[in-house]
Amino acid sequence: MRLVFRSLVLLFVSLFAGQALAASPAAPGPTPPLPVPVPPMSPIGAKSYVLMDYRTGQILAEKDPDERRAPASTTKLMTAYVVFQDLKAGRITLDTKFHVSDKAWRQGGSRMFLNPGSSVSVKELLQGLLVPSGNDAAVALAQGVAGTTGAFVSLMNAYAKQLGLANTHYSDVNGLPEPDLYTSALDLAKLSRAIITQFPEYYHFFSEKSFTWNKIKQYNYNKLLWRDPSVDGLKTGYTSEAGYILASSAVRNDTRLIAVVMGVNLPKASSEQNYINLARVSEALLNYGFRFFSTHKLYSAGQSLNTARVWGGAHEHVKLGLMRDLYVTVPSGQYRNLKAEMTLDPTLKAPIAKGQTVGEVKVSLAGKPVAQVPLVALEADPEGNLWQRVRDTVLQWFEHK
Repeated sequence: MRLVFRSLVLLFVSLFAGQALAASPAAPGPTPPLPVPVPPMSPIGAKSYVLMDYRTGQILAEKDPDERRAPASTTKLMTAYVVFQDLKAGRITLDTKFHVSDKAWRQGGSRMFLNPGSSVSVKELLQGLLVPSGNDAAVALAQGVAGTTGAFVSLMNAYAKQLGLANTHYSDVNGLPEPDLYTSALDLAKLSRAIITQFPEYYHFFSEKSFTWNKIKQYNYNKLLWRDPSVDGLKTGYTSEAGYILASSAVRNDTRLIAVVMGVNLPKASSEQNYINLARVSEALLNYGFRFFSTHKLYSAGQSLNTARVWGGAHEHVKLGLMRDLYVTVPSGQYRNLKAEMTLDPTLKAPIAKGQTVGEVKVSLAGKPVAQVPLVALEADPEGNLWQRVRDTVLQWFEHK
């Protein structure tokens, strides 16, 4: 039989570590959640999109999130990710210089305008990769890190697998059309989240509005950087096959959202106007998320949520809690309607290690799951002495008789 501890409606849940779930005894019963409006995607909307809460990873809105589509220059998100990995591991630095090959120089499409035979720092190549979306910078970085673009692509696919990007495969380093080159809106959101989480020290490259190289000043294709001061990244993409793509992120009132729009249909206009229209589509999705959803901290890491009986232990009880802070994202105004449930096996036997999973915490809204995380022992409980073990054996026998 499983021992279930059900919390009351989450009212006035403390946002500070060490305080337990609280509820107002005089509060009225919960009201049914109101339906959240459909995202306001205009007639020039996306073929697929995802809106993700960064902190929780919850998907707030989606359309065909797993559909495989050509990634165009959003491929360079993974190119940058691989370079960031080498930077973090200390194999290269931002001052490391890479040789510019003829292959890099001959790349078509958007370019940084590198000179063949020159040596350029990793920092400048990253700027050329992420601001003007330089295909030449992508090849120079790939060759500098892995020796060949083919070896670098292998690294890209290995990291995609490691990140769980189930609908992504890379065939080149810059997103120019190639067979077997695809990704999905959900995978781009996951990759964007990984970049922000793992490499905060390099994330600022995505917010640079302009970059000058070879006396040529070029501007970032992500026009949201000018339209919305809360936006600080990430990357656009365009080919005739892929259409217009934008992975963007914004922070407002300590909440960060990630929006990905793919295959955006735009009327014929100048390139500049098309990227402005692309920004508007992504901006509408971000505004929708900030307007209709809010993120809340329910429990702090290490906060004692309950205690459990341990049979045969040196201590009769151990404190239970979470290894990490628990946040949830819910429709605005529905925080008070959340319900939490802690499920625990009552036959816990010593020894119990600190951090050992002993159950789970489930959070739901209107019967639908919102979060599910492991419940762990916050302290260790070694085996008790002979008397304690015998006593508990007898007690268990009487309890289950």
